[in-house]
Amino acid sequence: MLPSSSPSPAVRLLRWVNVLVLLALVLLCLGWELWWAPVHPGGSWLALKVLPLCLPLAGLLKNRLYTYRWLALLVWLYFAEGAVRSTSDPNSLSSLLALAELALSLLLFVGCTIYIRLRLAAGQAQDRSPNHEHPTPHS
Repeated sequence: MLPSSSPSPAVRLLRWVNVLVLLALVLLCLGWELWWAPVHPGGSWLALKVLPLCLPLAGLLKNRLYTYRWLALLVWLYFAEGAVRSTSDPNSLSSLLALAELALSLLLFVGCTIYIRLRLAAGQAQDRSPNHEHPTPHS
């Protein structure tokens, strides 16, 4: 059972760090595909790749643990894209943007993972506390 009390200061800080990293990843992907180094001059439909990243924003802001869990899996798609494009794009700016995508996606994964562990540890600590009442099983 997860704690119903307010999250600890570390969890609150980590939530905002994750939100900022997610927004930075969205802005990077949009800027990359629309202005800085698009696949086609004038922009690219690849900019739509940011749409899946916009979905978890509300869940992150509402401290929904489930959102952090699936975002930690989703971000690996962006990590893979960054890894492929950092080595295969002939444009040096595009390669640098791909490296930035790699860094941001890895940072987001680590941030989500730490957030999940802190929240689960807080829930287990509450379950072990002597003031916590356990429901009796039905016979």
